[in-house]
Amino acid sequence: MQAKDKQTYALAGVNIETANEIKKLIAKQVKSTISPQVLNLGSFGSMFQLKGYEEPILVSSVDGVGTKLKIASLLAKNDTVGIDIVNHCVNDILCCGASPLFFLDYIAMDKLKPEQVKSVVTGIVRACREVNCSLVGGETAEMPGIYSQGTYDLVGFIVGVVEKKNIIDGGSITSGDIMLGLPSSGLHTNGYSLVRRVFGIDDDPSCLHKFYPQLGKTLGEELLMPHRCYYRELKPALPLIKGLAHITGGGFEGNIPRTLPEGLAAHIRKSSWDIPPIFKLVQQQGNVDEAEMYRVFNMGIGMVVICTSQDAPKIIEVLPQAKAIGEIVNAVREERIRID
Repeated sequence: MQAKDKQTYALAGVNIETANEIKKLIAKQVKSTISPQVLNLGSFGSMFQLKGYEEPILVSSVDGVGTKLKIASLLAKNDTVGIDIVNHCVNDILCCGASPLFFLDYIAMDKLKPEQVKSVVTGIVRACREVNCSLVGGETAEMPGIYSQGTYDLVGFIVGVVEKKNIIDGGSITSGDIMLGLPSSGLHTNGYSLVRRVFGIDDDPSCLHKFYPQLGKTLGEELLMPHRCYYRELKPALPLIKGLAHITGGGFEGNIPRTLPEGLAAHIRKSSWDIPPIFKLVQQQGNVDEAEMYRVFNMGIGMVVICTSQDAPKIIEVLPQAKAIGEIVNAVREERIRID
């Protein structure tokens, strides 16, 4: 009888030693984010002591970076997407008025590459430190046969807290309220599947190195601009804010109505801010309809602040980059967004 070859996990494509090496690399970085409220690390679960609040409400969110990861892989610059995932999640819970407490990440790929994972975590750690958020855990998964060679996925999970009396839920928004827009730092983390198609990036990645005078940088550098975090600048203005909308997937149409009471709509004046060059380039290069651009991208506005007309000047004083981009009106039939 012919003897069968001995099988191992490593031969199946999963290397436990590499995974352990990565955990050691991550542990050194994670320690710099830990606050005194974190009671343990490295067990089967992480413990966080919540204190100093009267009626604390926990706010959680989970999200990914999408196909922006392909650009990061192609350019071997993965720290930027680590920043992206934290900032995206922080912005999401900020829309409820919450401050970040702790963060967890999930990184999965066909074959674990220590330096690539370390680069991603470096970005995550940097962004967590910026907002005093503890990176309390995560998972690195090696999944041959699920992910194609050279690809990976990145997901972030965040938990924050807000006093019950300070929750921002949009319930007090009324017709006549003002919308202020805060500028984005580019595409943030949305629309990359369309961008890849427009520029033919999957077929010829060399286009990422092309310099565009209107951008002042290469296409790749522009596309990897980190997702902007609005927490620090918005926090002092939160008592004056009725509603917040993080402009992510779905653009204005998919996000502003989420914070509006029934019967109200948003009237946006697109001439009230300058559209950044990257969006004009995408539209021209791909012959994309303007309506589709506003449905897919943030078009240069990463966060929308809703407040009274009396409070708008006070908020602009705190946030000089904020611009009035429209107002809240009574909805006509089922229309929730009007852009003209």
